[in-house]
Amino acid sequence: MKLIETHLNGPLVVEPAKLGDERGFFCETYRREVFAELGIPEEMVQDNHSRSGHGVVRGLHFQVGDGAPKLIRCARGEIIDVMVDIRRGSPTFGEWEAFRLNEENLRMAYCPVGFAHGFCVVSDVADVMYKQSNYYSDVTERGIAYNDPDVAIEWPLPPEELIPSQRDATAPLLRDIATELPFVYASVAVR
Repeated sequence: MKLIETHLNGPLVVEPAKLGDERGFFCETYRREVFAELGIPEEMVQDNHSRSGHGVVRGLHFQVGDGAPKLIRCARGEIIDVMVDIRRGSPTFGEWEAFRLNEENLRMAYCPVGFAHGFCVVSDVADVMYKQSNYYSDVTERGIAYNDPDVAIEWPLPPEELIPSQRDATAPLLRDIATELPFVYASVAVR
């Protein structure tokens, strides 16, 4: 496994080793002690799998309370995975970073507490799998608008081609909930 450099302080991108021949490939996608060494200390307790069509945008989601760090990968197709810094006091508050995750590069993105997460499908279909360190709860689940003009994410498709859920289409702007956010910036050691 190797780390891919990121701009934002907190998220990580991991590229696993892939062994392959004419029959296909083998790839170890999770080994807790290796991920801990790479800077992902949480024990993952829930696995999720979503399938989405071209243009589907999911997010931007986060959980309050203890939060729910996620380890995201795209097992089929391709997505543009996005994280937004929502830690009050962070020098990069409201900034976003995008990662291309697909079935070829097998990269995984780690979304820590204090970041909103979402993705957009750029292939015909995409199977996105993610582990999280806390169980999903609709009581703690929150979101911000995927098309928040202040955050200004440059999604890979024109706005009219993006397909959000009703919930995501009506999510609040970051500025409207910023003072309510429980996440406070704490400097993360440089890797």
